[in-house]
Amino acid sequence: MIINTGQRTDIPAFYSEWFANRLKEGFVCVRNPYDPHQVSRYRLDPAVVDVIGFCTKNPLPMFPYMDLLKEYGQYWFITITPYGKDIEPNVPDKHLILEAFQKLSGIVGIQSIRWRYDPIFLSDKYSIDYHFRAFETIASALDGFTKTAVISFIDLYPKVRKNFPEAKEVTKEQRLTLGKEIIRIASAHGMIVKPCAEGDELAPYGADCGGCMRISDYEQAIQKRLNAPSRKGARAECACYLSCDIGAYNTCKHLCRYCYANADPAKVAAYSRLHDPKSPFLIGNYLEGDLIHDVPQKSWIDQQPTLFVD
Repeated sequence: MIINTGQRTDIPAFYSEWFANRLKEGFVCVRNPYDPHQVSRYRLDPAVVDVIGFCTKNPLPMFPYMDLLKEYGQYWFITITPYGKDIEPNVPDKHLILEAFQKLSGIVGIQSIRWRYDPIFLSDKYSIDYHFRAFETIASALDGFTKTAVISFIDLYPKVRKNFPEAKEVTKEQRLTLGKEIIRIASAHGMIVKPCAEGDELAPYGADCGGCMRISDYEQAIQKRLNAPSRKGARAECACYLSCDIGAYNTCKHLCRYCYANADPAKVAAYSRLHDPKSPFLIGNYLEGDLIHDVPQKSWIDQQPTLFVD
């Protein structure tokens, strides 16, 4: 099966010690965000967990604990964008993250790490030409360290409108202008572009519009076939295989203004104070009235001998 860590928060950046403790103890508890007393308990054991998926803006705090992950398949997304502290106030210097990406690629292998350049938005400061220059700079630094660049354009969810009211939708004309040049640059650096939940409008220009976290992507990451049960994406336009996320909303301390997972900084600060690295839960601990459900788990790896073709 697959365990995900990055749909609700950034665990490697802010909760790496907690996650390391979960790996050592062999289980993790996750509250249902819509019914908090419903708790799912997952075993963290390579006998039943085939892949752990990460999505982070800063993998550096996880590096001291990489030995704990050696027996697991890994699939890493590292988000590197061109925005400054006005947009991403707590994201470390991007040069450090580029170096971390390169190091991580050497640890897990080029097939297990992908670059996210998203979300893309436009402003007077962050213009189309600015994105072209920034994408070229980052792609050049990551040449030979990944084969994939994932892009998406800003989605104006209610939380985004609240925290980033000046943000505007990127028009189709702008998306095509940006997408075509990004695809060209990525190709020059040995990467294919995978738009995230953006339809197929960039397919004629060479993008792979079939999804960025499909079962086939996990298979490429671990170089094994998976017999995964059917599952729909999180949104109608999303073809990705998303399941079993162990994070919690309103806990990412990057405080990026475009974030869909945080309601506001005050709530993030309040929730963060409830974090205990030794707890089975990312936030808080067991509560009276909790209904614990031990999730049935098994390996999905196809044991039939096969020659994996990337």
